[in-house]
Amino acid sequence: MPVDTGAPAPGAVCDSSERATVAATQVHPSSAASATDRDRARSDRRLFERYFDARDPVDRDAIIERFLPLARQLAARYQRPEEPFDDVFQVACFGLVKAVDRFDADRGVAFSSYAVPTIMGEIKRHFRDRTWAVRVPRDLQDLALRVDRVADSLTRELGRAPTVDELAASIDAHPEDVLEAMQASSAYRATSLETPRTGGDDDPGDTLGDTVGITDDGFLRAEQRAVLHALLRSLTPREREVVRLRFEEDLTQAAIGERIGVSQMQVSRVLRQALGRLRALARVEADLADAPTRRVAAGR
Repeated sequence: MPVDTGAPAPGAVCDSSERATVAATQVHPSSAASATDRDRARSDRRLFERYFDARDPVDRDAIIERFLPLARQLAARYQRPEEPFDDVFQVACFGLVKAVDRFDADRGVAFSSYAVPTIMGEIKRHFRDRTWAVRVPRDLQDLALRVDRVADSLTRELGRAPTVDELAASIDAHPEDVLEAMQASSAYRATSLETPRTGGDDDPGDTLGDTVGITDDGFLRAEQRAVLHALLRSLTPREREVVRLRFEEDLTQAAIGERIGVSQMQVSRVLRQALGRLRALARVEADLADAPTRRVAAGR
């Protein structure tokens, strides 16, 4: 029978030593992360100090490149389907450059704590001032964004689209202001007039521009009326009256003769002379109007 001497077995001693060695060499994950963060903070501080001392563009580029992942991460938060990520990332990089140029290390604040609000402010300014197709006042933009967020939340909660009164009650606003904000939201993106029409197959080649407006010949008629008014000044009062009765009141030559007390033949002669003079003067006016164009063409 073995005698119990009170001493630990050799295997037990080895196991305890190994466990102690392993425990001594193992580092808690949080402690390792903290050490890494401290090392990075010291490295960033030294890099900024060197840049502030010499103002070397190489150090400035190194700082910007070091914090590019931060700019990319912030840009990803504001990624929208209608806005290319490259554009948002470029704005974030611009904000990062501004943060590097304006950072003051003497305040004792970490650069990331200063850079994050600077970059986010630049991105928000981009969405506010550059992405709207139509310029909308800032307060109306903010209200439109609030209405959109609340509308999505209420739609999920109610299982239907919320009414204007429900939206107004949720954001503590007047219903008319909510309607104005909803109308302003449509100004965020503009649809090109060259976009093909999607409704109906009657005219598949038509664009949206073909459905907007009509051909208005009122401008041409106004121009012709002004020219005719100037030309009528060349006629005698009797000729102007005959022309007016014939073309404005649409009377026959016989009726005009009875109205002014002459024969139909005389009315015909007066009309022929008056119209001939008007045509001749109209050709002269047209030649004078086309003269500059012909001179330019000849000079080429």
